[in-house]
Amino acid sequence: MTTSDWRDCRACPRLVDFLTTVREKYPDYHAAPVAAFGDENPWLLVIGLAPGLHGANRTGRPFTGDYAGVLLYQTLYDFGLASAPVSQDTADGLQLRGCRITNAVKCVPPANKPERAEIRRCNPYLTQELAVLAKHASLLALGRVAHDAVLMALQLPLSAYPFAHDARHELPGGQYLYDSYHCSRYNTQTGRLTPAMFAAVFARLTADRAAQVASIQTGSIHV
Repeated sequence: MTTSDWRDCRACPRLVDFLTTVREKYPDYHAAPVAAFGDENPWLLVIGLAPGLHGANRTGRPFTGDYAGVLLYQTLYDFGLASAPVSQDTADGLQLRGCRITNAVKCVPPANKPERAEIRRCNPYLTQELAVLAKHASLLALGRVAHDAVLMALQLPLSAYPFAHDARHELPGGQYLYDSYHCSRYNTQTGRLTPAMFAAVFARLTADRAAQVASIQTGSIHV
């Protein structure tokens, strides 16, 4: 499967029906599978849950135009991974540097809750995205669903890599999987995830990346 197949994907009847209803109610919305956004050769792939109804599902770009994107894009900007701190729509000129964003499920699910069968059906797309990453790329899973979807795509056992906020897992082949609570409205407004907590995750993974680059340059890590 390729990204060109996405707009024609009808693998999940519940999601297809929901998107049809959304298009009727909001004819100006993207209301279709949402492709990844960002650097074509990233060292960091951020994996979210699914498009938000009035965010990525509306704009056609991950975490764009909704509350969940507020903290994400501000933090990406703070760490030099985005050209601007705000992502409002696809015409805003925003660019990502060394970073790419995708979702475990490409279509908006009712109540923002994809079913496990839907995650499985969409997983081959994530598998494809992971397969083209550089050997020493890093992965950041936003939430347990994204974390589990990454392991599913890599055919790795969930029990060997338990999800926890600010966890780091070394994967076979040299990549690292980092975990964070999802930057959703609920998590940020309840204090489950604070800006400082989120920044700490990025501080860790960018520091690890700097050390990795230094090791590659000195020849202690082979690409």
